[in-house]
Amino acid sequence: EPRVTRMLLIAKDWTDYELIDAGEGERLERWGKYIFVRPDPQVIWPRVKNSKLWEAPHAKYFRSSRGGGRWEKYRDFPERWQISYKNLSFTIRPTDFKHMGLFPEQAVNWSWIERCIQTSPAPPKILNLFAYTGGATAAAASAGAEICHVDSAKGMVSWAKDNLRLSGLSERPVRFIVDDVFKFVKRENRRKRKYDAIIMDPPSYGRGKSGETWKIEKYLLALIEECMHILSKNPLFFLINSYTAGYSPLVLKNVLLSTVVSVYQGRVSEGEIALPVSGTSYVLPCGVFGRWEREKVKNQK
Repeated sequence: EPRVTRMLLIAKDWTDYELIDAGEGERLERWGKYIFVRPDPQVIWPRVKNSKLWEAPHAKYFRSSRGGGRWEKYRDFPERWQISYKNLSFTIRPTDFKHMGLFPEQAVNWSWIERCIQTSPAPPKILNLFAYTGGATAAAASAGAEICHVDSAKGMVSWAKDNLRLSGLSERPVRFIVDDVFKFVKRENRRKRKYDAIIMDPPSYGRGKSGETWKIEKYLLALIEECMHILSKNPLFFLINSYTAGYSPLVLKNVLLSTVVSVYQGRVSEGEIALPVSGTSYVLPCGVFGRWEREKVKNQK
């Protein structure tokens, strides 16, 4: 019977990012020196604090009833700026889709990725799928891995390259690919390429660069089964992160049990990731994860 651990992981080691408050469907955040208000459908509780910053943000995002939305600017701030997390640096800018180009809660996964890489006797080859602006890529590169970074959005891949440069990691062995993730994995299989670890952050719904459609409930299992063909003989880890509303971490655990664990045994952990509301006992849920890692080999005498 494989070992399965349930976890709640809270990203509390930030200094350049802060969730100042959350309430009434919105979050009040500090990104570097700048304050923003963004909608969050999970925040159904009242505001925790009586912060004056709610009334004086640099900008606020308003959702449109037709989908999407717009930013309303109240105070001056630069078009883009940098924030850091430990030894990593990232460009931040408000996008049309309310995102800022980084998901700070993912820091808990970056730390885990770094720890896994440090247990590897040789630099592992890692495949990062739906890799966005490259937070996990930067973390893996700084820990000494060789990475293939794949996303179907050209703009996001450019942003990821910039983040790597800002973090002083431009010389690291990272291959950047703009492609539909599923097509790319199938091609890597035909090329007989192998990876020691796979990271994926699949969207609920998405479009590839040639108009391919992605629906998580339809394609996630098939993608992971395809990934099984390109895992090395003794892989290091497999990480699935998901922001799909209504998905329990148990879903990701079951998918890993039916695929990776059935071949490689090892350990599974699943759970939620969250951000702390500064100075309170509240935490904001920010998605779920499923992780597989190989059993650690005991030092032989």
